[in-house]
Amino acid sequence: MARFLAAIPISRPIFIALILGGLAGMLFMVFLLEFDHYSSTNEFCTSCHSMTYVEEEYQKSVHYNPVSGVRAGCGDCHVSAGVFAATWDHIKGGKDLWKQLFGADYDDPVVNALHLPEAAFVTRQWFRDTNSATCQRCHVLEAIQGKRADTAAIHREETQGKSCIDCHENLVHRHVPSQETFKREAWNQMIEEEFGLLPGTAERLLAE
Repeated sequence: MARFLAAIPISRPIFIALILGGLAGMLFMVFLLEFDHYSSTNEFCTSCHSMTYVEEEYQKSVHYNPVSGVRAGCGDCHVSAGVFAATWDHIKGGKDLWKQLFGADYDDPVVNALHLPEAAFVTRQWFRDTNSATCQRCHVLEAIQGKRADTAAIHREETQGKSCIDCHENLVHRHVPSQETFKREAWNQMIEEEFGLLPGTAERLLAE
């Protein structure tokens, strides 16, 4: 060993530091892989009470009960592939945890529904920014046939310059209008009627 180390143009302390650093790096990578895997599961995502509302809609969607039997979970749609990209997504998602802890009472179904549009708009923009990469992880453009006779042709001829989310909003969670056509007053009124609230309650809750 001493002869081997003597042949290396670095000192023994530096060599040992490199070995330890390499081991620490590998352990860190294993930690990141396990952390990203665990924090992408449905069980982790719905451990916050407020997330159970979006889970209810998810369980009614074709992504939960597809004909193919291939179920897409939270992480399949909302977390990028690759440990570094996935870790970055989780870091950015930390702001949602901050809001959960110190923001509005998202556990309240009324408050949750009132804030849902802004969450949907942010998520849709993330899909556009990533060119709907998580969609394309499962859906292959050339293999899309659909039930309508022209489904394949539409995907083949009319998708240039478009991301999946540009045409496929509201597939999984509660229907939210496009940001361009969204009207806050109409949304507030709808939520008030749905929960049997007095007019103006929604605006008051949003201001708190």
